[in-house]
Amino acid sequence: MSNDDIKTSPPAFTFRVASLAWPMLVGQLAVIANGVIDTMMTARYSATDLAALGLGASIYISIFVGLSGVTQALSPTIGQLFGAKKFDAIGFQVKQGMWLALFLSMLGAILLCFPQPLLSIANAPTELNDKVIEYLRLLAFALPATLGFRVYGALNHATSRPRMVMAIQLSALLLKAPLNALFIFGAFGISGMGTPGCAIATAVTAWAALAAGWIVVRRGSFYRPFQIFGTGFIRPVWSAQSALLKLGVPMGLSYLIEVTAFAFMALFIARMGNHTLAAHQITANFGTVLYMLPLSIASATSTIVAQEIGAGRLQAARHAGYAGVKLGTTVAVSVGLIVWLAREQIIHAYTPDAGVIAATMPLFFFIAFYQLFDSLQVGTAFVLRAYKVATVPTLMYAIALWGVGLGGGYLLGFDVLGNTPPMLQGAAGFWLGNSASLALVAVALIWYLRRIQRIRESEA
Repeated sequence: MSNDDIKTSPPAFTFRVASLAWPMLVGQLAVIANGVIDTMMTARYSATDLAALGLGASIYISIFVGLSGVTQALSPTIGQLFGAKKFDAIGFQVKQGMWLALFLSMLGAILLCFPQPLLSIANAPTELNDKVIEYLRLLAFALPATLGFRVYGALNHATSRPRMVMAIQLSALLLKAPLNALFIFGAFGISGMGTPGCAIATAVTAWAALAAGWIVVRRGSFYRPFQIFGTGFIRPVWSAQSALLKLGVPMGLSYLIEVTAFAFMALFIARMGNHTLAAHQITANFGTVLYMLPLSIASATSTIVAQEIGAGRLQAARHAGYAGVKLGTTVAVSVGLIVWLAREQIIHAYTPDAGVIAATMPLFFFIAFYQLFDSLQVGTAFVLRAYKVATVPTLMYAIALWGVGLGGGYLLGFDVLGNTPPMLQGAAGFWLGNSASLALVAVALIWYLRRIQRIRESEA
């Protein structure tokens, strides 16, 4: 067996995926921890500020997730160029990515500075609205930095250097905690601001992370062949922007579909009482943490597949994709089993309320069960993105998550047809609908991936 055969064997691809995935996972958990710190600290300031944070963060996340998803078009683009050893073209794409991040920041800033139409849906008290508006307007200053850092992250992930991103994300988390304490509670002559203080701390941290990332790129010898610095000013080129948007917009919409599906689940379940809503929130929160594992594996798989496509090794790209998906599903099934066996201890760690515990317990069946389908769908979707295919998968997400997930969940949860078994009514109905939608989209994506692979390999 030649060295090339060894490097492209399934075990080798599995090892490569795992070595890239763990830094991505740690970095993602560090990002999630920022939100945890905000919640814990704001809760100690006042109940009003905690409520303002919850409402404001939900608006910000919806806007940020959609916009940052668009910038992720850079990852497969740079990955393919890196695999093809077209290093000078990488610098051009990075600069176009920074222009794209700037344009998206301007759009996002407008939405953040004028959130009144969105706030009118919540019909919250004036005091709460005022805090949310101030919080969102301050976050508008953070948006260019957070999206700019996404470009830095895309560059590093696509060139197999996720540890650099992880290191900065962990450092940013260490900086966030004292800044939160300073601006939320006040000190050294600075008055406590509550929820708006979180936004200031986020903005300072985001700009520090962005500066650190691009200083590394400026001085690191690894990045010099990409000609990112020292090649003069490059204006935005419409053909490059159009190519990024053609791939990035569907990717951003797919993220937005997932976020809105869960947001509307919460809105519908809120009608069922506090205990049911609390049970859903615990399940959703823990599910989000678990999702970081298959997401990291999927992102690592996408990087390797894109590099193999760029190098012209399409069969190796296919083997790499299946190796990553297989690793993700194996890990997901193992995690699902552990969650099911430890469900009681996990739920007790969230709440001591017996009513909430009783309402949460049956929902953990779904969170354990759907790990397999969640891993399959996210892994396959990211492999398709490595092939620069995103539009059809986004349509599949819309039909499955909004139609089957939300629509089916509504029918079951509220027993609209009058024949839903009692055990599947309420929040359980929505979680069953969500699980079914993930299974459906997973099967559809696998079928579509195989079709794309056959087409690409026949054209080569």
